[in-house]
Amino acid sequence: METSEVKKSHHGYNTKRLREILGIKQEDFAERIGMSQQTISRFENTETLDEETLRKIADALKVPVEAIKNFSDGQTNNFINTFYDNSGFNYQCTFNPLDKVIELYERIIQTEREKVALLEEVLKYKK
Repeated sequence: METSEVKKSHHGYNTKRLREILGIKQEDFAERIGMSQQTISRFENTETLDEETLRKIADALKVPVEAIKNFSDGQTNNFINTFYDNSGFNYQCTFNPLDKVIELYERIIQTEREKVALLEEVLKYKK
């Protein structure tokens, strides 16, 4: 006879881990919810939280309630390692600024040459 045991989620631990991942201190988190830091500490040590408390916590963390209920360190780390590669931050120039400066100077030189040629023509007609 085989028994399969479903591992029950620890809401308090999940809350703590999500809060830490988001970089929120316990005091700041308590202020967001409108509770004391001691209450938050007690919540984080409680295995099962009621739906109303979970909703308040989820709202403060800006995550769905299911994220707290189904949180898994392994899956989260895998997700972060897979998708968080800073690819959204591309601060490299896609063109060479010196090339643009050279182009600008070449246009200025060409304009000056045309201006000199025009002035030479004007001088020819005046003589």
